[in-house]
Amino acid sequence: MSTKSLGTIDLSSEIEGMSARQLRARLVTIEPGGHIALHSHKDRPTMEYVVQGQPVEIRNGIEIPHQPGDMVIATRDVSHWWENRGTTSVVLLPVDIFKP
Repeated sequence: MSTKSLGTIDLSSEIEGMSARQLRARLVTIEPGGHIALHSHKDRPTMEYVVQGQPVEIRNGIEIPHQPGDMVIATRDVSHWWENRGTTSVVLLPVDIFKP
């Protein structure tokens, strides 16, 4: 898996009550046979756009296949991980509120 930062905005100067938070956008690439480890979105909501490939998301124990063009929303109740079971790279574009 590789991650490329596309940009961040320091929200502490943009929105009252958002001290030490950033809005960030990244490109995440998962090679064939690769995965992103299990993680939670508690305190880190995200929207992930599937740019390329056909990843499988395992969300709260349920497998969900995705296609290019899908928008995946993950809020505080979501624990998930991603797999690339295909033969081409998966590219995700996550945008999230993050506490560095």
